[in-house]
This record gives sequence, structure tokens and C-alpha cells, in this order.
Amino acid sequence: MKVKIFLTLLLSVSFFSCMTPPKNIVYFQDLDRYGQNIRMGSDSIAADPVIKKNDELLITVSATTLGQENVAQFNLPPLTYYSAGETNLQKPATIRTYIVDKNGQIDFPVIGQITLEGLTKMQAIALLKKLISDYINDPIINLRFMSFKINVLGEVRSPGFHYASNEKMSILDAIGYAGDLTLYGDRKNILLLRENSNGTIAHIRFDLTSADLYTSPYFYLQQNDIIIVEPNRTRQLDSKYGVADGYKFSIYSMVFSAVSIIASTFIAIISIGKGKN
Repeated sequence: MKVKIFLTLLLSVSFFSCMTPPKNIVYFQDLDRYGQNIRMGSDSIAADPVIKKNDELLITVSATTLGQENVAQFNLPPLTYYSAGETNLQKPATIRTYIVDKNGQIDFPVIGQITLEGLTKMQAIALLKKLISDYINDPIINLRFMSFKINVLGEVRSPGFHYASNEKMSILDAIGYAGDLTLYGDRKNILLLRENSNGTIAHIRFDLTSADLYTSPYFYLQQNDIIIVEPNRTRQLDSKYGVADGYKFSIYSMVFSAVSIIASTFIAIISIGKGKN
């Protein structure tokens, strides 16, 4: 009788452990406690990106119809590269951009060296507009980050650099660009690395299973941020024991499941036999 009860409980535990999805896989498990809407804090709103060393910027200057003749001198002419022996005059030109140098400056036509490091996009536009206004009335400045990229590494389906098309990328966007986490990614321990302007590295951890992520001041990313998805315990054990040991564990698991099914069937047959008697 004790053996029967033990085998029945063992089978039940095995069955429900297979049927119940792991809690560490589901995103935002506590979302309902926020009600219908989540109020994001002021620090969670996407901030105007700040210009850093080595940023690649596309800057164009335009003006009203009356000032168009003076605009060309403030725009870099496009470049067309030809390989040896090429004569195709229809080859598309390459747009030229500015690279913020190690001193945080760009070399702008007519004006010369301009320090942009540490300025937000809107502050840089305001500075350029002020400097160019000495030559053109009411200039129109367009500035765009061409290097707003995020590096996603670890247990994701498509690791590597991913680019934002509108200078706004959340941590969820970055994970989406990377093809989502694999089943072996630790969703409770996502690591964000960010280089600060003073040369230090900030490191922040996220829990994708909690809706608190939406209230984090780091929910929206900055250019050149690095996201690392660490392996969960299952992957760590696989790495520790190796493929051969993992195969052995799989065999043991299959044998255990088969024994449980056989035992359950045997118990059912005995019960039916006793019932008929």
C-alpha cells in the first residue's frame, strides 16, 4: 500500500513538473498589480541623446529661399568612390558625416572647431544655429546620430550591434532587435553597461519578469550601451558537465519517466482487478 501511494505521488509530481511552465521564462509576471496603466517616472522618459566622443553625426544646413545661395558652404559635399578602372559616372554618392574627435570637437566648414561633446541634440542645434546666424539669416539645422547603436551579447538569438532608426531605443526594443532571449537566458539578471562622460562605467541590472522595468530611469538606452544576457542555471550546468553528461541526464530522465508510466499503469491494472473481485 505504501509503495502504491509513493509511486502515485511520484508520478503526479513528475506530470505536473512537466506541465507547469517555469516562472523564470514569463515576462512581466506582476503586471496586474499596476492596474490598467503603468505610470512611467520622469526619469524613464526617453531623454534627448547626449553627444559623446566618436559619435558620427549627420549635420545639414538649409535656409529660406532668399538665403539658399549661402547654404552650400556649410554643407559637406557628398563623396563618390571609384575602384581602379571604374568609369561609371552614375555611381551613387556617399553622404559625408562628422566624427566627434578625442577632444569632443568637430571641424565645421567656415566656422572651424566646435565643441559638441556633452551637449544634447537640441543644445548642439541651438549652438550651430547661433554660430551660422552670423552668415545666414534664420538658418535651419538638422542633426542626426548615425551611430546610435546598441551591442547585445549573450543568450539572445541574434547577438551583435543593432541600430536605432529614430535615436530612441528601449531595452525591450534592443532585445527585440536581437531576436529575443533564448530559453537559456536569465531573464531576472539582465546586465546593462554604459560608459559615462567622466570615463567610468555604469552597470545596472534588470529583471524582465517584473513590470518595475518600466519605471527604471535606464528603460531607454543611450548610444553605445551594452546589454549582456547571462546564462541561466540550466545553461551553466550544461557548460559545467559537458554535452556527454547532459546526454546522460536526458537518458536518465527518459528512463525515470518510463518507469513512472509503467508503475502507474501497473497500479491501475491492480486496482481494476481488485475492483472486479
